[in-house]
Amino acid sequence: MGILDKIKEQMRGKAGQTASDTAEKQINKRTGNKYESQVDDAQQKIEGAIGMDRDRDRPQQP
Repeated sequence: MGILDKIKEQMRGKAGQTASDTAEKQINKRTGNKYESQVDDAQQKIEGAIGMDRDRDRPQQP
């Protein structure tokens, strides 16, 4: 298993979600939320690329 595979595994867990959310909040804070939708889109694309599926962790809505 390579280093990138290890990073992907770590990012798929709760710690990865926390790190991803923290990074998003910091970027939005530093830009005054000027690019909030672009930051959110980028976060979703990055999470998708490394295999983080937040919808899988959420309970189904009736």
